Amino acid sequence: MQPFTTLSGVAAPLALVNVDTDMIIPKQFLKTIKRTGLGRHLFDELRYNADGSEKPDFVLNTPPYREAKILVAGANFGCGSSREHAPWALLDFGIRCILAPSFADIFYNNCFKNGVLPIALPQEQIDVLMGDARTGQEFVVDLAAQTIRRPNGGVTKFEIDPFRKKCLLEGLDDIGLTLQHSAAINAFEVKMKEEKPWL
Repeated sequence: MQPFTTLSGVAAPLALVNVDTDMIIPKQFLKTIKRTGLGRHLFDELRYNADGSEKPDFVLNTPPYREAKILVAGANFGCGSSREHAPWALLDFGIRCILAPSFADIFYNNCFKNGVLPIALPQEQIDVLMGDARTGQEFVVDLAAQTIRRPNGGVTKFEIDPFRKKCLLEGLDDIGLTLQHSAAINAFEVKMKEEKPWL
């Protein structure tokens, strides 16, 4: 997993509440177990017409938001089914940070396991950041300092669980965490073969 340290980029405003995982990545695109290639289907029904042409008024179809790395969204983002494809699609599109008043629990956990930083902030702060996002200017998210630098130079602080912060900074997913103990695991397996060779 790619470490998350400092992220600079345009933030796309998506002022919708209860954005569910089927809206993020519709069910017909869940046939793959690959983490790549899903970005083109991110928000598919919001981005495209039935004939596959782009909807010109959707935020991610307009410059500069086509290159957005941050999403400012409404409350209860990521609700619905528990599909891990949702953070995969966001990440494949290029979005590594989501700012919202609240997140669905499973989606929130899946983000951390895939290198996406979900930041929950009070609604009044999200309203300010949503206004900033509409200017099309860059934000800077500094995970180590736990700050979001706004386009006007203002700084918004955020809280994060220390363990999750460490994992993101070091690029450790569940497999990476396990591999940190590979010497102990190998020693255990050698010992088991010696003590219980019939297993």
